[in-house]
Amino acid sequence: MLWAAFLFEPNGSRFIFSARRGLRLVALSLLVGCAGLTAEGQSARAAQVSAQSPTNLPSFADLVAKVKPAVIAVTVKIESDARSNDTGESEAPSQSEPFGGNSPLHHYFFEGPEQRQTQPQPGPQMMALGSGFFISSDGYAVTNDHVVQNGVSFMIATEDGTTYPAKVVGADLRTDLALLKVDGRTDFPYVKLADHEPRIGDWVIAVGNPYGLGGTVTAGIVSARGRHIDTDTYDDFLQIDAPINKGNSGGPSFGLDGDVVGVNTAIFSPSGGSVGIGFAIPATTVAPVVRALKEKGVVTRGALGVQIQTITPDMADALGLKREQGALIAQTQADGAAAKSGMVPGDVIVTVDDRPVKSGADLAAMISALPPGATVKVGVLHDGSDRTISVTLGELPNTPFKAPAASAPKEPPGLGLALAPAANVQGAGNEGVVITEVDPNGAAAQKGLVAGDVITEAGNAPVSTPDDIHKAVRTAQEGGKRDVLLRVKKQDNRTQFVALPIAAEKSTLWGRIESWIHSL
Repeated sequence: MLWAAFLFEPNGSRFIFSARRGLRLVALSLLVGCAGLTAEGQSARAAQVSAQSPTNLPSFADLVAKVKPAVIAVTVKIESDARSNDTGESEAPSQSEPFGGNSPLHHYFFEGPEQRQTQPQPGPQMMALGSGFFISSDGYAVTNDHVVQNGVSFMIATEDGTTYPAKVVGADLRTDLALLKVDGRTDFPYVKLADHEPRIGDWVIAVGNPYGLGGTVTAGIVSARGRHIDTDTYDDFLQIDAPINKGNSGGPSFGLDGDVVGVNTAIFSPSGGSVGIGFAIPATTVAPVVRALKEKGVVTRGALGVQIQTITPDMADALGLKREQGALIAQTQADGAAAKSGMVPGDVIVTVDDRPVKSGADLAAMISALPPGATVKVGVLHDGSDRTISVTLGELPNTPFKAPAASAPKEPPGLGLALAPAANVQGAGNEGVVITEVDPNGAAAQKGLVAGDVITEAGNAPVSTPDDIHKAVRTAQEGGKRDVLLRVKKQDNRTQFVALPIAAEKSTLWGRIESWIHSL
């Protein structure tokens, strides 16, 4: 039609006009056509790129909604003398001691079992924060041993902010695991431990209580397996890059099926914060330890009675080994199973019940999985000759968890609260008085106060110690008031005033008698 208008116009001037119009229309048609082709080409290219790019990344929202209710925040009241270096200030971490001298992780990773098992003398109370998760509807929960060590009382908080007292059923220093029990309900949400290890590259999400920020979710992948970071003979960690920080200890890492694949335990960080290198205890290690703690409160393990070393390439050459595999006996205990069976320092253990021993850690895992009194066949390289020795295992020494004695808490009369200076509680800041426990049936709980809230003022006066609040309560009572006004900083950093009912003043004589009895 365009060209018809151009060819059959009879008037010259009109011909010129039509020609120009026709050329413009042709050009416009070509541009529109090119634009259409370009759009189609871009759509096709986009579809091709979409097919090749990982655009279908998973959303973790459904998984988080499923598992998050089972994760708990753990608050542990400890004695400040429990850690001799605890000055309230953090030491600068180093490459060799990445957690800092005052971190709970420092004491787990860089002190020996004898130092960590020393029971402290009672002293001023402080708080430690950690994470955990329910593994049964009747209130059994898993956390880290280093979270509960030196604790004198234990509280947990669920996702909805409800707090419950907890007790330690048992703790295992060597795997850094502890089992808690929370009473009062039989319908707690819970999660399962995975029955297999994840693959390197599998997605994981970590849920916990970093720096007291409960219910925090982070995501990453499994970066490595079988990491040995010299924490104990039995270290065999998953390495993950989901960010975990102080307060995440004892919390779970989940696979995409919602099962717990690991218990978050440690980070490597020259800065003190997450740099993407975290360590979790595999669920396959956690399961048998939890079963033993639930049944007996301790984990009993078989023992050879030896100190062992992993074979290095130069040792392998010196020993005449073709490969650097096996466990070199550095020393035997005089009355241990190995010495009784004829093993001596310098022997290399290469098999246990015909299973090859790759390293010292491998040997430790094999032997610790067997009960005391079990008889095993141990393949040994002795003076260049292979020997098979029958060994009856001894029992590895173990110390049941025992909480140190608690000093008397300071509790203002009638409030239903236990308090501590905020400066003494990790993550609570340096100002005010932190609530460490709340009577679930008291007025404070009814007013919405929870453990972790910080009272900054009482009776319109700044407070820094529990005695300051005690004084404000007495002043309010003497003024005939039925409530004391508290200014409270909530855990989400909101500040609000709370009018808290206070108990009526008792007679002076009875008050003195009650105070005297309480002090005993």
